[in-house]
Amino acid sequence: MRVVSAAEAALAEQNYVSPIDVLVGVGWLTPQALDVWRQGRAEDLEGLAQANLEKLSAAMVILDRWASDRGLHSSQTAYIARTRDRRQLRFSRSGDANVEAAYRTHWVSSELSEVERRRMEEKQNAAPDLVVIAALNDWRCTACSGTGELLIMESPGPVCLVCADLDHLVLLPAGDAALTRRAKKASGLSAVVVRFSRSRHHYERIGLLVEEAALDQAEQDCLADEEARGRRRQREEQRRIEQDLEFEAELAREVRRLFPGCPPQRAEAIAQHAGARRSGRIGRSAAGRALDPVAITLAVVASVRHVDTPYDALLMSGAARADARAQVAAQIETVLDSWRVAIVG
Repeated sequence: MRVVSAAEAALAEQNYVSPIDVLVGVGWLTPQALDVWRQGRAEDLEGLAQANLEKLSAAMVILDRWASDRGLHSSQTAYIARTRDRRQLRFSRSGDANVEAAYRTHWVSSELSEVERRRMEEKQNAAPDLVVIAALNDWRCTACSGTGELLIMESPGPVCLVCADLDHLVLLPAGDAALTRRAKKASGLSAVVVRFSRSRHHYERIGLLVEEAALDQAEQDCLADEEARGRRRQREEQRRIEQDLEFEAELAREVRRLFPGCPPQRAEAIAQHAGARRSGRIGRSAAGRALDPVAITLAVVASVRHVDTPYDALLMSGAARADARAQVAAQIETVLDSWRVAIVG
């Protein structure tokens, strides 16, 4: 069942699951459509879903039953538009209170403590950041017909920063986490600045708009404790290195458990590659970090495909990805079968 699979994946990744997570997970709601809704540019979420009301209702029933069977804790979450008026977003076409409540329900892992659940609920109910977009194409303000490098989306369309009363803010480029955090905290008004990446097909954060006085104060604070923060970064980096080494060792042991015939050095190489931090590979996924056998097997298969077969050469020769995989499938299985038998002697 796709709904259950999407719910399980979301719960493993973030310790809670929402109806939105399920709709995105099953492919009925695109991230782009979700952005439009969060920006207050759509009347309701159901109108953006690539599924009819019958399917959506059935998915909600399945999710509710699954969450109850899992013993998850329910909580109501506020969904506020990323607009200046901070209005409450609507999910359903009907606006029915019971339907809206069902969509706003977040199901939280029972493994979290009461304090952890309360902290998560506070974070989820916090008002979202205002989002300002760095324009890529020509545009006109729907209020004054002006234009500019930055705009904020409202329900009628794009609005310039002057009409949005945000033109007194200054841009703090992304890159310095401490400076950004302090400037945002000191600024009475702020907005995240994003730009759409055509190559990656999603918006990327490029900076923060803050009050100039707040930025000046944040810069002074950062200069005052720069040395202490440097030492803390070194300690944190060392701790991450130690955690990565420990995880890679666990991953290598699990590879050897599932494939006892895999040479120890090869198991270590697979673990290092699949478990590299920020790599986006299967070893860093929620399933990989949980040492799920399916995820680990996928990591081993990927390694065998690239190292023990002519797969890469086939790609370089112009073969289609699907065709190249089909050609080396038998070779991969031969290697895996040999590794499933323990080495004797």
